[in-house]
Amino acid sequence: MGHPFPIREIARQAGLSEATVDRVLNGRGGVRESTAREVHRAIADLDRQRTQVRLVGRTFMVDIVMQSPERFSTAVRAALEAELPSLHPAVVRSRYHFRETGPAGELVAVLDRIGRRGSQGVILKAPDVPEVTAAVGRLAAAGVPVVTLVTDLPASARVGYVGSDNRAAGATAAYLVGQWLGDRPGNVLTSLSSGFFRNEEEREMGFRSAMRARHPERALVEIAEGQGLDATQYDLVRAALDRDPEIRAVYSIGGGNIATLRAFEDAGRDCAVFVAHDLDHDNTRLLREHRLSAVLHHDLRHDVREACHVMMRAHGALPPAGPTLPSAIQVVTPYNMPGTPMG
Repeated sequence: MGHPFPIREIARQAGLSEATVDRVLNGRGGVRESTAREVHRAIADLDRQRTQVRLVGRTFMVDIVMQSPERFSTAVRAALEAELPSLHPAVVRSRYHFRETGPAGELVAVLDRIGRRGSQGVILKAPDVPEVTAAVGRLAAAGVPVVTLVTDLPASARVGYVGSDNRAAGATAAYLVGQWLGDRPGNVLTSLSSGFFRNEEEREMGFRSAMRARHPERALVEIAEGQGLDATQYDLVRAALDRDPEIRAVYSIGGGNIATLRAFEDAGRDCAVFVAHDLDHDNTRLLREHRLSAVLHHDLRHDVREACHVMMRAHGALPPAGPTLPSAIQVVTPYNMPGTPMG
């Protein structure tokens, strides 16, 4: 495939040796198919980023490592690449390591591989488990700053966290659910993708605390470990609906909202209030169709820009600054969606 990039630059983007890249580009064989895909993906990333940045100034190679549903990792990638021009005169090059689910050991292997080959920083969304915390420590020891995004690892050696105040987000959801249900009876389904993500745990704690204080009569029915994926979420929701005929509302902490709505429909049940998180492509469509009541959103472009700034400060490329403030929580309804004209 034709491209204007030197082999050295492709190798750096892909995290492979120049000899391996040369074999792939010249069809010499002896390379696994997955490795060849990494080379072509690196060229595509370079080509896409080249249209948005000037190749001048100091260059930072940053690795974005995320365990999340594809719809959210895609939104983060788009946000970062939209923000690249704002980071001038520095140039940020990004390598992506996305997965939807899997054992922590695989994620740790990715982080350790980054540490061995080198990086100017890692932006990380990962479960808060000891193995990942230890891997962040090894990256820090190797001089690779780690910034946690959306969900924190507070016991780790990360240099900063960028995202919203998740307890406040959960309490906001409780306020909205309580207001919209009003005097109508009904219990609330809370749905987490996994109990190992600190942001989801904090949202759930904020929600539960506010509901207990304001609406102690409403039972909360929790489901978890659907990984935010529609394929696994549906059965969990159907089982919960079968167990509790009083569920009337949903606070979706971890996603899988298309499957949740389908489970209500197939059970012949009404969902009076549905509050979710993040304006990814699924939730944007569901909100526009009035199938969600509200989405709690924070500006991903602001978050990834701030994450890059924290990483640059760790290298002394920007002057020191105070603690990073939590991202503002936006309550988005079908009537105030960003970029949607009122009609």
